Amino acid sequence: MSVAQQSSAGADQRALTALDAARAPVDEVLRELDSREGGLTGAEAAARLIRYGPNAVRTHRVAWWQVLGRQLRSALLALLAGTAAVAALLGSTTEAAIIALILLASIGLGFANEYRAARAAEALHERMRHTSPVLRDGALAQVDVTALVPGDVVRLSMGQVVPADLRLLAVDNLECDESLVTGESMPVTKQVAAVRESQLVAVRSCALMGTVVHAGSGTGVVVATAARTEFGRIALDLGDAQPETAFQLGLRHFSGLLLRVAGVLTVMILIANLALHRPLIEAVLFSLAIAVGMTPQLLPAVVSTSLAMGARQLEQLRVLVKRLVCIEDLGDIEVLLTDKTGTLTDGRISFVAALGADGDEHSGEVALRRGRLCVTTDEGAAAAGTVDALDAALCAAAAPAPDAVRLADLPFDHERRMTSVLIEQAGEVRLVTKGAPETVLTRCVELPPDARTTVEQRFRAGDRLVAVASRPAERTTALREDDERDLRLDGFLVFLDQPKATASTALHRLADLGLTVKVVTGDNPLVAQSVCEQVGLPSPVAVTGADLDALDDAALASTVREANVFARVTPEQKARIVRSLREQGQAVGFLGDGVNDALALHAADVGISVDSGTDVAQDAADIILLEKDLDVLADGIAGGRRIFANTMKYVLMGTSSNFGNMFSAAAASAVLPFLPMLPAQILLNNLLYDTGQLSIPTDRVDAEQLLRPAHWDMTQIRRFMLLFGPLSSLFDFATFAVLLGLFQAAPPLFRTGWFIESMATQVLVVFVIRTRRNPFWRSTPSRSLAGACVAVVAAAVLLPYLPFSDLVGLVAPPPTLLAVMAAMVVGYLLLVDAAKRLLEAEVERPTVVPRRGRPHRIHRRAGRFSHGARLTAH
Repeated sequence: MSVAQQSSAGADQRALTALDAARAPVDEVLRELDSREGGLTGAEAAARLIRYGPNAVRTHRVAWWQVLGRQLRSALLALLAGTAAVAALLGSTTEAAIIALILLASIGLGFANEYRAARAAEALHERMRHTSPVLRDGALAQVDVTALVPGDVVRLSMGQVVPADLRLLAVDNLECDESLVTGESMPVTKQVAAVRESQLVAVRSCALMGTVVHAGSGTGVVVATAARTEFGRIALDLGDAQPETAFQLGLRHFSGLLLRVAGVLTVMILIANLALHRPLIEAVLFSLAIAVGMTPQLLPAVVSTSLAMGARQLEQLRVLVKRLVCIEDLGDIEVLLTDKTGTLTDGRISFVAALGADGDEHSGEVALRRGRLCVTTDEGAAAAGTVDALDAALCAAAAPAPDAVRLADLPFDHERRMTSVLIEQAGEVRLVTKGAPETVLTRCVELPPDARTTVEQRFRAGDRLVAVASRPAERTTALREDDERDLRLDGFLVFLDQPKATASTALHRLADLGLTVKVVTGDNPLVAQSVCEQVGLPSPVAVTGADLDALDDAALASTVREANVFARVTPEQKARIVRSLREQGQAVGFLGDGVNDALALHAADVGISVDSGTDVAQDAADIILLEKDLDVLADGIAGGRRIFANTMKYVLMGTSSNFGNMFSAAAASAVLPFLPMLPAQILLNNLLYDTGQLSIPTDRVDAEQLLRPAHWDMTQIRRFMLLFGPLSSLFDFATFAVLLGLFQAAPPLFRTGWFIESMATQVLVVFVIRTRRNPFWRSTPSRSLAGACVAVVAAAVLLPYLPFSDLVGLVAPPPTLLAVMAAMVVGYLLLVDAAKRLLEAEVERPTVVPRRGRPHRIHRRAGRFSHGARLTAH
């Protein structure tokens, strides 16, 4: 029975799955795919692309109706819609019209900002195109991963993300990290021979889409693309749901808090009004108006406006955000783990010298010549952009030996930290090994007495050193790790990566922002310490990967908290450091651009890469820097905090003024012989108030508010509500006393006076709450916010004098009443400022806010596919 007959795949693709192909011989798989080891022709590939479609699990095309649908799935908007419907059924057209206006404003603003952000995300993914080395027309070419089709033959090399499900045709010590798909934590060694296993986790003759080449190289034929891959099935099963960030979780909890308070208050008011024998329709409408007044209807719009504006500002600062909500997470970082190359150093590695085994610079020719033989010649690695920077510098310094024939090789991996080749030259077969001195020297015999001293001196000077060793060998077609023995040291290759001139200033900026910077590098600990000293990040000790392996979880937690430099660490150890810090309640950002950074990028709260980074690093990151510079990152972190600070201004205003005014209305309705404010007046008041707050995202933020991360703290928000809500009510009750006692106000004038006073206190309190400084002269708001607030208060004052004011029950107040109201508003703002200082003095006591960990990244990546264009259509 053929592979096609065994498979249950759909008829739109030539009936192959990874599991089916893994159990079949190579020649049969190629026959079923109508392909060959030399790959497809360009014409065949183009025809198949039309037939099968792009190799994309999910597209990033923006559909406006999907964005609109997300806006409609809001509990706050559902409350508004329900209230409008009830008002319309009860014949209260004015109230229904005002609620409808609020509803449309919230939906419209939210839709406009999210749609614009979605289009920006689409443009970002257009920029992040990834290619894969593919055989087309018998030659190796770089092809966009979305253009891969069944039958294409793909080259794999270390660090590459497997772009589709492949049946392997040839392997050379190939290992793949398949944890993303199978959950297998250890790299899986691959083979060409067919397997008999019936479970995906045991499939060794296939490479699966989305997995990463951990070591070695290979060639495979594409058997499945897009949603027909194993990875694609996981993604489609998970759907479009995206896990909440800490910022989104805080927003949901805050909205839920106000909804619960509004629900309790609404029921109490309705019962009280019915007990006072007021008309049912009037009681119901008043209760619903209170509920609407309590809820922050435009909070989604304010948040989306703030995030969208922030994303545009960050892009100007050369920071690209894949998801808007990641902006707040960026500002939330407390600990930054970063690699060394390109951040603390220039990132331009240059070859300096070749040394003999004794450290003599005049006898290094043999080390240079043999070291050059170890440089990869794999075309796939070159096409994928994964050639090591040291190898690239070595290639620029020395030409390849024309008479050397490579018989076999053993590629570099992060555990051995070496690469070996078997070379035949001038009739002699020799094994040559190049790698980290610590590992190469342990495999050498009869070391010169000064060899280790040379290594240490060069490392302390900040040089990067590569050891070269060799021995005569027998001809073979394959190398194993135990062949790397009994070597004789040929010498050392010296490279230099100068410390970056701006690194010291950038580190000071990050320190001023309250960040602890820790360096995590695969380089030698002495080199790492030397560079850190030169840029002003001294460390008395560098913790090595070997040190970390010897620590249990408790000891590790203490070590990663105290140490600032981690050297010679593997990808798994980097991720372990990140996880340990997060388990201690720290918000961790990880900056890396290499293949060996992917695991840590996944594990961090915020993964940060650069647009020049490897595909796998960009796919794993949340934030992309257009320039690998800590100054750019500092700008992004400050921007994230600025956005969060402005969002909190709206939140604190809502908890202080909304709660206070609605509590006042509820209490007054229970003791006055008339409603203190008509339902239409409450709704109009709320509409004007929210309109004024839409300019909050443009506000300035005081420098001291950017000096440390700010987290959602529901306890603090509730405390704010319980302090400033009653304070607002106290002035409302004083207003009631003045209106009834001093002005003998009838219900229309009473309602008008309180309408003006409540509007002024609700809106103008933002000038006090927006800053910790003295709000009257030490911290000025943005022109947009100041203008909007003044305009809203002016509208509330002028509205009773307009011809149509009687539609909402407002009457023209006397000038003396306006003067008294103005004096009371000033008194209220002074009292709020005093109370704010007392509350801030109490809050200054340090507290640890528990943080919510992120979900496992298999769900994070497969569920949303915002990480990289590799798996998405353009």
